Amino acid sequence: MENAGIGWIAAIIIGGIAGWLAELLMKSNMGVLMNIILGIVGAIVANFILSLFGVALGGWLGYLIAGFIGACILIAIARMVRRTA
Repeated sequence: MENAGIGWIAAIIIGGIAGWLAELLMKSNMGVLMNIILGIVGAIVANFILSLFGVALGGWLGYLIAGFIGACILIAIARMVRRTA
């Protein structure tokens, strides 16, 4: 998050928005706290994956996009794990 140029409070807010948008797209019902966690962890996951391809997203908008993409990935993985268990 330090590389993105945003603070912890902004990361929580942006992570919550990213998780909420992913929740709407993926039609899941996670709750506010889980949306924030999905958005923040999703941004970390997506930034790692995108860095493998040489793509770097920075700032508020980049963090929001990365959080959204990563949260969608995490929701999809959670669904796959639930179906196989």
